[in-house]
Amino acid sequence: MISEWIRQSNKTVIFTGAGMSTESGLPDFRSAKQGMWRDKDPTYYASTYALTHHRDPFIQFYRQRIKGLLKVKPHEGHTVLAEWEKKGWIDGIVTQNVDGLHQAAGSKRVAALHGSLRELVCMECQKTYPAQKYETDAGTMCVCGGFIRPKVVLFGENLPEQEVARAEALIDGVELLIVLGSSLQVSPANFFPVRAKEQGAKLVIINWEPTDFDAEADLVVNGEKIGAWLQQVHAELLIKNKPVG
Repeated sequence: MISEWIRQSNKTVIFTGAGMSTESGLPDFRSAKQGMWRDKDPTYYASTYALTHHRDPFIQFYRQRIKGLLKVKPHEGHTVLAEWEKKGWIDGIVTQNVDGLHQAAGSKRVAALHGSLRELVCMECQKTYPAQKYETDAGTMCVCGGFIRPKVVLFGENLPEQEVARAEALIDGVELLIVLGSSLQVSPANFFPVRAKEQGAKLVIINWEPTDFDAEADLVVNGEKIGAWLQQVHAELLIKNKPVG
């Protein structure tokens, strides 16, 4: 069914959430309560308030997240999506994830709604640095003397206008939206599936657990690994030999 929908669709977009990343071994943001964070609320340390008023634990929190990120690699599902883009089977990816695994796998047209943990930025001069710089205590100080922070959206900040515009352009006119590993609970990112349905698009939701949007979807798959599911669909597409474009 899904392979046929992809073949028939003139514009297909992927929407990914945390479940896409956990299969690479990256802990879910809200469930990654390990070590010193076991009894802490991660949403607090990922906030503008912590950035301003509790900078040391803010740094420690993101240093731990970056160290974890640098240990993981894209899984087979990321690779499949990059291949689909090359073949013209999908038009792009809208992601809530900040790990950059889609780009690492080779995907080019990615709207990263929450920024990227793979890049740091100076709050004073806007100079950017690779995430590895945060591994040392000196890595938080820019050459201009400003504080370097992860280039991600913190709680208390708006989504980056450029990425939102990129996502809106992808969703505009979409005929098939495939949601992978998102509970669709985070606003305003969960607006995009709603907009897709309003345009008459087919909506597919692949998530380990049910979501509040399942009743609106044309196909729902729960309890399956995303990577394996994508590989299966990929095999079907290769057999049917969908033409590029």
